[in-house]
Amino acid sequence: MSALEAASISHSFSDKRVLKQIDLELKEGRIYSIIGPNGSGKSTLLHVLSRQLKPDHGQVYWKQADLYRLSPKKVAQELALLAQVNDVMDLTVEQLISYGRTPHKSMFQRLDEEDQIIIDEAIQLTKLDALRKRNVSQLSGGERQRAWIALCLAQQPKVLFLDEPTTYLDISHQLDVLEIVTQLQKTQNVTIVMVLHDLNHAAVYSDEVIVVKEGHIYGQGTPKEMMNPDMFKDVFNVQADIYEDKDNELLRIVMMPLKVRVQKVR
Repeated sequence: MSALEAASISHSFSDKRVLKQIDLELKEGRIYSIIGPNGSGKSTLLHVLSRQLKPDHGQVYWKQADLYRLSPKKVAQELALLAQVNDVMDLTVEQLISYGRTPHKSMFQRLDEEDQIIIDEAIQLTKLDALRKRNVSQLSGGERQRAWIALCLAQQPKVLFLDEPTTYLDISHQLDVLEIVTQLQKTQNVTIVMVLHDLNHAAVYSDEVIVVKEGHIYGQGTPKEMMNPDMFKDVFNVQADIYEDKDNELLRIVMMPLKVRVQKVR
């Protein structure tokens, strides 16, 4: 069943057309990674799909309803976005995560026992229990990213959007974040849509990849379908060797500039 559909969406900044007549269908309970070169429109596409930017032309549909005609409260109950950069707030981890319950409460309504259970579950899923009383400003980059993911989880969204969630993190914390995302999809059946720069991460952690080139959808499919030498040459202007780990059904990609040969070290 489709979670989100985009029909002929276009978007411009000033005189520059960033998205050009994009059609897209995202199914429930799958992990999608949007990949493409810098400036190709990846983040703009994510922001249009998550109702952060209204398209100049076309529509985005959430369960066949026009996403941009739904109330902000309804959208916040169904969709959550983890932005690329988030403010460091003078709050404890638990206080920050509790803000995720706001879309489900009426004005001046306090958190109740059910809300606390949901907050506790978000803390446990993101492995933040030992840090719940610590100030967010005292956290490492990886810990802070997990706290913001937990806030999104407390919203109990059907779709979670992540804009480059591993940026500025070391490799260990990058993998921690991606493992949490995978666990959410498996245990909560949340549809995940994320922009990723690391193409090996996209190959390993995605059910499908959406390849964007110059504001168009170059292609959409499983990593095995899309991660091929022709795509890397056409979209990223690199040559790539793709290796398949048949035991785990995972791809490994080695990239280099076109016409460059890697010399073996003797």
